[in-house]
Amino acid sequence: MELDTQIKELETDLKEVLVMLETSARKRVQSLLKQEQQKIEKELTQKRQLREQLSKRDSGDSSDPTVKGYTVKINNYGWDQSEKFVKIYITLKGVHKIPAENVEVTFTEKSFILFVKNLDGKNHEMTVNNLLCPIDVQESSRKVKTDMVIVMCRKTAAKKWDCLTQVEKKSKEKDKSNFDESADPSEGLMSMLKKIYTEGDDDMKRTISKAWTESQEKRAKGDEMDI
Repeated sequence: MELDTQIKELETDLKEVLVMLETSARKRVQSLLKQEQQKIEKELTQKRQLREQLSKRDSGDSSDPTVKGYTVKINNYGWDQSEKFVKIYITLKGVHKIPAENVEVTFTEKSFILFVKNLDGKNHEMTVNNLLCPIDVQESSRKVKTDMVIVMCRKTAAKKWDCLTQVEKKSKEKDKSNFDESADPSEGLMSMLKKIYTEGDDDMKRTISKAWTESQEKRAKGDEMDI
């Protein structure tokens, strides 16, 4: 989802929450709605700030003399995690030699953008949207090592991430559903037949029942011959 669309969705959500808050008479409900209001307002502020920063970069803001040259998208990275952090490792030769302020990371609860300015006459940018879980924006940071930047995403809950983004999770789930080496093929066939039987008309049910009976008879005869 594009950033502008995300902002519009949040603005719509906020309006709806405010309407419900005005009409609500129960204190407990009001308290829950206020919490949701604060959460949406916080995310909306982050998204608007992110849009403003991206707009300045795209327009080549002349107020920032370090932003020059063209921008290279960063696609290669590695990641691991600890109990508190998800760490993304980006290799950039010579990054430790440029001013520290040239390495910026902008965080939201479900995304981050790394922007490295004027490294060997080029800018380098990495955008990761739809992180698997929310992160703590205030406690997230970055570290610059020799030829490497480490983006430190602070977890809001001490649980293991199976992948970095929601997109990767959906892709894995799709692959698993399409092909599961440990699954019994006959179980999938049985499930399909049961579904067809349940949803089918009387003729379909009679056809499936007849086919099932015949298959069981053939199986029984085969067992007798083996004996």
